[in-house]
Amino acid sequence: MDSLHESELKLFVDSVQRYFQVVTKQEPQITSAFLGTGDIEGYDFNGIVTFSGSYNGHVIVSMPQQLLRELLLLQRETDLSDGNLLDAVGEIANTLGGNARKTLGSQLQISVPMKLQGASGIKARVRKHPYVITLRWNHQPALVCVDMEKRL
Repeated sequence: MDSLHESELKLFVDSVQRYFQVVTKQEPQITSAFLGTGDIEGYDFNGIVTFSGSYNGHVIVSMPQQLLRELLLLQRETDLSDGNLLDAVGEIANTLGGNARKTLGSQLQISVPMKLQGASGIKARVRKHPYVITLRWNHQPALVCVDMEKRL
């Protein structure tokens, strides 16, 4: 396994910014990017896509309920149930995965998004210290955890 390069990590930052720009016409503020240690404190709604093939690991998008509600309202969605909020965060994770495939190559295999509710700590499974990108959009925090490595 090989660590990701800065350009590979930047694609996730760019992808998150592009997602918000397209959906909300307002780019999020990236508040930090760091190597996580131990469990990473996430939010109530989590979307996870798993990668295999040329890269191994997963990306987790973790967002609070209020941010997802605001995103859905901007898209004229009236169903603000927990199930629909989970679908929304899963779709964001899926979009990040699709954007990663465009940059990292078609041999990258991406799972169907897994959706989890609950703010339990995010545990790294591939890297001892996963990459964590924190952001703020419309005064709401969120994070993206990139826990993946390139196969040699």
